[in-house]
Amino acid sequence: MFITKFTITNKILKNIGIIEASREVILNSPLIPAWEAKFRKEAIERTIHHGTHLEGNKLSEEEVIDVLEGREVIARERDIQEVINYRNVLKFIDEISSKIGAGTPYFLTIETLLEIHRITTERILAPEQSGQFRSKQVVIKNTKTGTISYTPPPAAEVPYLVEDLINWINSDECKDVHPVVKAGIIHYELARIHPFVDGNGRAARAVATLILFLDGYDIRKFFSFEEYFDSNPMDYYLTLQAVSNQLVLDIHERDLTPWIEYFVEGVAIELNRIKERVRKISLDSHVKDKLGEQVELNERQMAIMEYLHRHSKMMNKDFRKIFPDFSDDTVLRELRFLRKKGLLKKVGGTKRAIYILK
Repeated sequence: MFITKFTITNKILKNIGIIEASREVILNSPLIPAWEAKFRKEAIERTIHHGTHLEGNKLSEEEVIDVLEGREVIARERDIQEVINYRNVLKFIDEISSKIGAGTPYFLTIETLLEIHRITTERILAPEQSGQFRSKQVVIKNTKTGTISYTPPPAAEVPYLVEDLINWINSDECKDVHPVVKAGIIHYELARIHPFVDGNGRAARAVATLILFLDGYDIRKFFSFEEYFDSNPMDYYLTLQAVSNQLVLDIHERDLTPWIEYFVEGVAIELNRIKERVRKISLDSHVKDKLGEQVELNERQMAIMEYLHRHSKMMNKDFRKIFPDFSDDTVLRELRFLRKKGLLKKVGGTKRAIYILK
């Protein structure tokens, strides 16, 4: 029977409060459809880049975007495949969570976990290892020193440990746990059990994301907590290992509090950042009130508006920073459109013009 031990500390409560406040703003901020699509696209790109980079993938964020958009990238084949696979994992969990939107009840199953792993490791692991629990003992080593930092449970115990965890996830007891805390527990447990020979981190984070989605915490699918983990990978791995290596007589006595504090803080930081960005570019309400219409902006127009929100002003010399592949005439045409709609104004002559939000 799965039992978890943790304490709801003041730090956890504070960050849950930030999460709830940020979630409320994000869910209720009016955004034109083009902005919403842009936010979701960027969240997917960030999730894939940081989720794979955290595991040693060498592709830059720009190269990841190139792979996702079908452009040729000269890089290690495995790195490219990991990006493609993780995109397919996100599609898979999105399809599952969409069933909830249609009113279809759903419970997490072992088959879903195995399928997530199969997609994660397709064409990376041998077919007999992809989507299958490990059949041998593995250890986690420090790549620089060769020192063993963690030894997961024996392979023979893996199916039973996973089954206990899945049963807990689907239990009435688990329903009372806050979705973010629950996602953190599940992430930790899958990392601790280490059910696969490879791809455990990506699978654990994907399942944690799925759990948030299933509990109604998709938050418009604007977020990527992988970016927080990847900002300081040492903290991420050391926090996981510190909990797993606690000297206790029974695994149920392990105190998950330090990990949950870390996990919840990461979600709070990410959602607060998204909240501030959404708040700044939530144009729909005041544009409709002001103009009596909803303005559909294209990608270039959105990029201009976002730049102005971040930097307050824009000059001709900034054109190349934002649009290296477009002519000045094209940029000026987009600026004229935004001026005509009353969203920004021009100060000064043509060559020394400064564009600011109106």
